[in-house]
Amino acid sequence: MSDLLFAAEPRQRDIARELYALARDLPLISPHGHVDPGLLAGDEPFVDPARLLVVPDHYVTRMLLSQGIPLARLGVPSRTGIAVEQDPRAIWRLLAMNWYLFRGTPSRLWLERTLSTVFGVDTRLGPDTADRIYDTVAERLAEPAFRPRALFERFGIEVLATTESPLDDLSRHAKLAADGWGGPGGRVITTFRPDDVVDMEFDGWSSSVSRLGEITGEDTATYRGYLAALWSRRQAFQAAGATSSDHGHPTAHTVLLTSAEAARLFERGLRGRASAADAEAFRGHMLIEFARMSIEDGMVLQLHPGAVRNHNRSLHAVHGRDVGGDIPQATDYVHALAPLLEAYGNDPRLRVVLYTLDEDVFTRELAPLAGGYAALYLGAPWWFLDSPDGLRRYRDAVTETAGFYNTAGFADDTRAFCSIPVRHEVARRADAAYLARLVAEGRLPLDEAAETIADLAYHLPKKVFRL
Repeated sequence: MSDLLFAAEPRQRDIARELYALARDLPLISPHGHVDPGLLAGDEPFVDPARLLVVPDHYVTRMLLSQGIPLARLGVPSRTGIAVEQDPRAIWRLLAMNWYLFRGTPSRLWLERTLSTVFGVDTRLGPDTADRIYDTVAERLAEPAFRPRALFERFGIEVLATTESPLDDLSRHAKLAADGWGGPGGRVITTFRPDDVVDMEFDGWSSSVSRLGEITGEDTATYRGYLAALWSRRQAFQAAGATSSDHGHPTAHTVLLTSAEAARLFERGLRGRASAADAEAFRGHMLIEFARMSIEDGMVLQLHPGAVRNHNRSLHAVHGRDVGGDIPQATDYVHALAPLLEAYGNDPRLRVVLYTLDEDVFTRELAPLAGGYAALYLGAPWWFLDSPDGLRRYRDAVTETAGFYNTAGFADDTRAFCSIPVRHEVARRADAAYLARLVAEGRLPLDEAAETIADLAYHLPKKVFRL
């Protein structure tokens, strides 16, 4: 077994190896991610290596963009009609020519481990090996064993949660359910992500609200009808297997408004007259509304604040959202969440999983909050922080105050389907290394460390996300 990510010190390395062996083959719980459910619903062969491993992966494309390579040359779809590279081999060669840029990054580790463990390719990627690796992966993708559902089985995934808007008709999840793959308790379930109908600063927000009314038959020109429509869609999502909602707000701000105050903000937004402060207040109020709904229907509330979306505005103008143009910012939780926690933080029926892109708050704010409120759990390091070193820093930062059992286990948060097992492998190895140090230092008995790594890898995410 490889000693990847384990300590160089022999005793810790031996303990880590022993602990990782206990977690390595446990089923994968993927409670939060962005894999296209149509991938599994249709179960069609993947098109080519570039469109599988490069084009949709903004971890990869943003590094190349940072060195002056336009996303159009990487095949990333355009919204303006500019020419986009269509030759997958050219895209792959471009990655290989610039592979040196990824030295020391988690993107290199994830892609190399994916090539090795999924496709059996151990040759180092570079200009001289690009075509050989491309051909090998392409040949594999043509085999039935490399279709999405076959890989799902091989990866050992027990549950995969995708993420959809309330405006999604959930037809792909209906197909999965009809095939015995979806629905409540299914292998592929959805997650309720209402940002596009909650955030007044989203493009086309008022049109989305109107569409929400058409889908549900509710009068979303009124605040009361809007709430009824959201409740209706939550029920539809639960019927499609959802156990959680997800909220990607710019901040963790919450505010408790009266119904009349919320209605005035809502109506101002529909008229196109809402200010940035109005939009922030409405988002903050809706988080408390969603917490109330969660107490009623049992859905876990995930909060992903702290990203300045579309910071690279020219990139957004050409290629749209979620292509690597977002940047983290400092995020307050102590004051921002106070109204929500005052209302519901001690209610054990509520389950809120908090994520951050601001490492500074792990020790100072998030760990004490999770250690002080029954409703709160800490989500895994996310996005810019889900690297091997980020995972280690997270455990160092939160364990002393929150322990292990106020955390929610690992969430891979990926669009890259074939990277799922690798990301879980890295997280399990990082936890094995952390626990091994505690054992070697006499701070945790080996039998308890063995129980803990199984909980972190499998039992905790399953429990916290009510799977």
